[in-house]
Amino acid sequence: MKTSMKSYVAGVAAAFALFTSSCTKLEPELGGQETIGVVKDGATPAAPTISSVYGQLNQLVSQENWFALNEHSTDEILGPTRGTDWDDFGTWRRLHLHTWGPDHNQINNVWNGLNGALFQSTLAAELLTGQAQAEGKFLRSYFRFLMIDAFGQMQVRPATAPASAIPSVVPRSEAIDLIITELESAVAGLPAFTGTNRHVATKEAAWALLAKLYLNKAVYKAPATAPAGPYTFAAADMNKVIQYCNSVAANTNLAVETNYWDNFVWTNNSASSENIFVRRNTDGINMVWATCMGGHYNQAPSGWNGFTTLSDFYDSFEDADVRKSATLPGFTDQVGTKAGFNVGQARGPQGQRIGNPLVDLKDRSGNPLVFTRNVSIFFNGEASGIRTNKFPLDPSSINDGGWGSTNDFVFLRLSDVRLMKAEAILRGGTDAETPLAIVNSIRSRRNATALTAAPTLTVLLAERGRELYLEGWRRNDMIRYGVFNKPVQERAAESDPTKVIFPIPAIALSSNPNLKQNPGY
Repeated sequence: MKTSMKSYVAGVAAAFALFTSSCTKLEPELGGQETIGVVKDGATPAAPTISSVYGQLNQLVSQENWFALNEHSTDEILGPTRGTDWDDFGTWRRLHLHTWGPDHNQINNVWNGLNGALFQSTLAAELLTGQAQAEGKFLRSYFRFLMIDAFGQMQVRPATAPASAIPSVVPRSEAIDLIITELESAVAGLPAFTGTNRHVATKEAAWALLAKLYLNKAVYKAPATAPAGPYTFAAADMNKVIQYCNSVAANTNLAVETNYWDNFVWTNNSASSENIFVRRNTDGINMVWATCMGGHYNQAPSGWNGFTTLSDFYDSFEDADVRKSATLPGFTDQVGTKAGFNVGQARGPQGQRIGNPLVDLKDRSGNPLVFTRNVSIFFNGEASGIRTNKFPLDPSSINDGGWGSTNDFVFLRLSDVRLMKAEAILRGGTDAETPLAIVNSIRSRRNATALTAAPTLTVLLAERGRELYLEGWRRNDMIRYGVFNKPVQERAAESDPTKVIFPIPAIALSSNPNLKQNPGY
């Protein structure tokens, strides 16, 4: 079992509420973080290096915390308890069942981590100059977006304010306008996307993020008393989405990838033609978690036998769709597993050593290791559930059950941008291109049957699920489409509408009187 519940180390004075309990030292596999210090009153804060601010992205690249909040709460993934394995005091179960509260460990970790990121990116946005400052503004906009998306409000304090100053709090109905204004102002100072600079902020990354912001603007403008909507999508906002999506697509260095898996494999830093903004594998991340979180102990690489997808989600794919399952030359013939989802008899190299013949694997009791379609949130055997493999690892780095990773983690890519454009047109925007043409241009590259009629919003949400699963967007999408609280497999009851926003941790409320607990908590 992989124990994932490691604590963040608080290194910030409690009176400084923006950083109360903020993440100052992350677990080793996240890496890249620097200690966040408190600036004494009257002292001039030191500007961070822009690379250290990019390091704040590392907290997003893990199977827990931010990723878990945005995937385990949806219809894409769950963390089944296997005897005493993966119970972890119910942390995964509470996410899937929507029964979390202000004491939930991973919610607290995300709050702390994002506030630490806001501190660092604020220093960069306000104290650096030139291109570095523009990149700092991009990063602050991105972290602010994640903050209001998760918690419905954000704390604001200028970089030069005294340490004793209590941050003001901006509700997301106002914050969305601040974020858009800053990001639009930063574009001129950013470089154009070239294909080799996808690990830093570019104009195209900013435009893609602006499309996200305008697409979700109706969600963030909803009254605090009705966070689950219904939402009113303004045609002017949808036209801004289309404008920014077209700006991204105009860059000839970008194209929807003909080989879907080139976006995620161990060579995706050079193979992908559509990844716009990533966290580079050489910058302190390790993507082994994306494979090992669901892989069995006896596979190569040796996994942690944790998470699974749900059969309803699995069944939303056509069998021929390469996003569902694909045999990758140079990978499947070495490792035994496919890219995508794996169900049925598991195979792997004899003795977990690459180069040995592939054999049918057995479980720890010596029985055939057959991954089943059925899985329970509570009681499971070690083979229960359909397993995921979104970021296939380099077989040459795998041996004797060990593993390595050279995969970049993807935050923004062109297929997402294209589907956002289709959605904006369906929600009232205007463009010569049709949603049907956009969706089919992607499906044709995924070996999926072409749609014969214009997609409805329901059809488009399903397509976004198939294209973007396990990339951290599912919760955001389901909320915007008004279905986040609806029952899903292993959660039979509809959850309270207030669950579309997470609670503010109690320690933060006690340290900043400007913070108010979100409705429902």
